[in-house]
Amino acid sequence: MSEQKSLLVELGTEELPVKALPGLAQAFFDGVITALEKRGIGFERGDAKPLYTPRRLAVLLPAVDVEQPEQKSEVLGPYLNIALDANGAPTKALEGFAAKAGIDWTALERTIDGKGERFVHRAVKPGAKTADLLADIVREALAGMPIPKPMRWGAHEYAFARPVHWLVLLLGKDVVPAQVLGVTSDRMSRGHRFEHDKPVWINDPGDYVMALQGAKVLVDPDARRARIVAEVEKAAAQAGGSARITDDNLEQVVCLTEWPAAVLCSFESAFLAVPQEALIETMEINQKFFPVLSNGGKLTEHFIGIANIESQNVDEVRKGYERVIRPRFSDAKFFFDEDLKQGLVSMGDGLKTVTYQAKLGSVADKVARVATLAENIATQVGADPAQARRAAELAKNDLQSRMVNEFPELQGIAGRHYALAAGEPKEIALAIDEAYQPRFAGDDIALSPLGKVLAIAERLDTLAGGFAAGLKPTGNKDPFALRRNALGLARTVIESGFNLDVRQLIYKAIELLPDVVQPHADRNTETMGLDLYDFILDRLRGYYADKGVPAAHFNAVAEVMREKGRSSLYDFDTRLDAIGTFATLQEAEALAAANKRIGNILKKADIAIPHAVDRVLLTDPAESALAEAVEAVLGETDEALHHHDYVTVLNHLARLRPQVDAFFDSVMVNADDPAVRANRLALLKRLADRFRAVAAIEHLST
Repeated sequence: MSEQKSLLVELGTEELPVKALPGLAQAFFDGVITALEKRGIGFERGDAKPLYTPRRLAVLLPAVDVEQPEQKSEVLGPYLNIALDANGAPTKALEGFAAKAGIDWTALERTIDGKGERFVHRAVKPGAKTADLLADIVREALAGMPIPKPMRWGAHEYAFARPVHWLVLLLGKDVVPAQVLGVTSDRMSRGHRFEHDKPVWINDPGDYVMALQGAKVLVDPDARRARIVAEVEKAAAQAGGSARITDDNLEQVVCLTEWPAAVLCSFESAFLAVPQEALIETMEINQKFFPVLSNGGKLTEHFIGIANIESQNVDEVRKGYERVIRPRFSDAKFFFDEDLKQGLVSMGDGLKTVTYQAKLGSVADKVARVATLAENIATQVGADPAQARRAAELAKNDLQSRMVNEFPELQGIAGRHYALAAGEPKEIALAIDEAYQPRFAGDDIALSPLGKVLAIAERLDTLAGGFAAGLKPTGNKDPFALRRNALGLARTVIESGFNLDVRQLIYKAIELLPDVVQPHADRNTETMGLDLYDFILDRLRGYYADKGVPAAHFNAVAEVMREKGRSSLYDFDTRLDAIGTFATLQEAEALAAANKRIGNILKKADIAIPHAVDRVLLTDPAESALAEAVEAVLGETDEALHHHDYVTVLNHLARLRPQVDAFFDSVMVNADDPAVRANRLALLKRLADRFRAVAAIEHLST
């Protein structure tokens, strides 16, 4: 086994871009690993991971071979009939091959392949020293990093994400000489820019993390993350609340600091009259602060900033953080107060002059369509139609508010506050907010019945309008976010348990569109509606795949839903659950295969198949037994099918396996007698039809 030593590569830079930093660090780490593997240099990775701060990228491996293994090569030469003349003397072809290999032709070996015997040059040479390869390994890793706009600095051609200032390259205790991006390698790292602005001697890679910690740098991002969370939670507890720590905000603070320290701050309680979402948005997005919430989840007048230094004068740092946030809060309060003076209802007057889409009219036109759809849907799901219409009529008004103009992320949220201030029922105010849910992947759907109705109506109009106006997504282009809207619509219907006829709702949404985009003779409402319904089903394919549902199960349900004209997405989900249960049964595979066989037989039938089975024509005991069992199961499952109890239907059908197996073992379906053949086909069709009343289970057959 080759001798191994620890390896450290640290590239010191000016402050790297915050959001790109984790990706850059991972790419650098992966690049070094790949380059080592490419050269056959063995290493132990252990729990190694990318190490980074805003000013450095590092790779630390506990054990790396100090040299490559022996390098074996085999180069095939000419065949004997070309290499040797009639007297056995070497031809020019063989002499040239030997000269290229650097040896006499008599030292060449021979090998045999499918075409005959030929000369071959085999060589073994010692592996290169790892130290001699490390400079190229580092350069190769850097060259493979995803840097869209590399920077250049100084009077040279080097380019990187940010200017480079130092390079640590150690193999064991030895510095590996290298020139990379204009800097020469050594063992001197750098400490914290303010707390320890001097070189840091790294004696051995194993000392790296602790040496930098002594210089006020936590090079392990997980250590910084843990320190930030601990300090933020401690500061929040001092204020009598709990910190709001989102993954995105935390990650950005991790990438902004080398030695994080929490500072508890506060602002004037008068600002709490502003919707807390606006204040939180300002703190997190603009300043990377952590809001402090009460036990009830309400924003308090406290927040926590993270300094990249342990200041000797924390009060001054606190004053700076409080000073920088106050103007933003003042603006938010001004916008909110002015919006309250205008009122939510009057905000809607301006929607008539705002174009939603050139062919689809103004935002006010869209609001009118959504209101009609919401009223229709509410009637079907037991919500209040009048409240649904009112919520839809107010839902877009906050787009004209000063608050939403400044904070676009508050669409709906601001409307909820303005609706409550205007004295609207809380159900309507909440629906205005929830209409936007789910706002992002993984977000919850609307919780209130009215919010669900409005969310469905809004997305129906967006989808119908988008398809009618020719905006169906192509490739990565989806300007109206139709894919996201389709999934949001489907999720809301399914997770709400609404047994809605989605296809009919799509037709209704299309009919409400302006005449300029209405389908005409060459593309009628039904055709466009089917196209849009299939688009929604395609979004569901990924949704269910993420939940671990096999593609065969999805296809089994989708096929029968399409062919029978069924369009309840909730019913689709119910069938899919039943198929999942059925697939766990021992009988499932055999019955799926039998159903596939039955389908093929029925497709090839060249005679009319009767609707009923004539018992007089049942001559084989196996077909009589199957006919009796099928008729019994049909009677037993009629009510369950009527109540969409598909699990019960499939459980009863699963009991038919013995009779199905016996039938195919002893009965010739395509009998010579046409009447007998037709009767047997009728029996199989009755069985297949009952299975297809739930799903095309043949898709489960492997």
